[in-house]
Amino acid sequence: MRKISILALIKKEFLAIWQDKKSRIIIIIPPLLQLFIFAFAATLDVKNVTIGVLNQDEGKQAYELIQRFQGAPVISKVKYLSSVKQIKEEIEMQKVLMVIHIDAQFSRNILEKKPANIQLIFDGRKSNTAQILQGYSNKIIEQYYAELTKDINLPPPTTVLIPRNWFNSNLIYTWYTVPGLVGILTMVTTILITALSIARERELGTFEQLLVSPLKPVDILIGKMAPGIVIGLGEGLLILIAAILAFKIPFTGSLLLTFMAMFIFVLSVVGIGLFLSALSKTQQQALLASFFFISNAVILSGFATPIDNMPLWLQKITLINPLRHFIVIIRSLFLKDMSFDLLLTYLYPIIIIAAFNLTISTWFFRRRLE
Repeated sequence: MRKISILALIKKEFLAIWQDKKSRIIIIIPPLLQLFIFAFAATLDVKNVTIGVLNQDEGKQAYELIQRFQGAPVISKVKYLSSVKQIKEEIEMQKVLMVIHIDAQFSRNILEKKPANIQLIFDGRKSNTAQILQGYSNKIIEQYYAELTKDINLPPPTTVLIPRNWFNSNLIYTWYTVPGLVGILTMVTTILITALSIARERELGTFEQLLVSPLKPVDILIGKMAPGIVIGLGEGLLILIAAILAFKIPFTGSLLLTFMAMFIFVLSVVGIGLFLSALSKTQQQALLASFFFISNAVILSGFATPIDNMPLWLQKITLINPLRHFIVIIRSLFLKDMSFDLLLTYLYPIIIIAAFNLTISTWFFRRRLE
């Protein structure tokens, strides 16, 4: 009898979510839109850069070097400057990200086999982009110098660096962001579904009917948890398939291990959603609380900024964030075929967090019913 009652409550929850137009929209449209928007917009790839060039040398060598920069795929526009004064103006007004300053002796020094200096001036306000562009620029100059050593017998460089990138050999940034979005969007959907469940009952005045029903508090809790778990897992698998088919992200891991990790992650997130739901009296309060948690969880997950760059005390706080651990797992399953032993290393903190969250939310939910 008790099993039938719980199943009836779970069925009621699914129907309430599906019959509510707003809930249907929240489940289906935003996560897919966020997947495509984040995948293309949230990127640290440097593209469409405008640079300035102050060429005070009229020789062939300076001209060839400038043409190499002009033909680089990351540079969309080259502005030619006429004076040193213009350098400050162009960078201050953020019209260019970098200025190449070639002095009047550049070509002559090369032909005479003397040191030929090039000054690269970057806009340090855009520190990350400037650092990446600096790497591109160094590569262009190194390739140009390597060809000069053959053409005019310049002394070869003393050291040769041969970079090798593991797991993402072409450094495609979507391979880094999209797997992380699987975790983020799964968390967003799961929290919103569970956080709105009890708040919706209170707002509609049907929560009291549940209290006088034969269902026990644990039965009500299971009925509220089940839709969030099922929908969260379904959303996560849908985004996983989209990442593989639409964005062509290579998936090298085990689908079974991925599902297991995602299930435990969803359990940890459901506990948070239930806690927020029991704490809120209206759906608006539940939404505000959910977005407050989600924004902080994403910031502290290492998705956009490395956790190692954070202060030590903040790094310790990130350990209680289940998204931090799951992002490492899902990226590793996508790109480097994470083994079961290594998976457990990152999964056991999520298991502890899930057990704690579910225990606390159950205790708090029972207290609110008393």
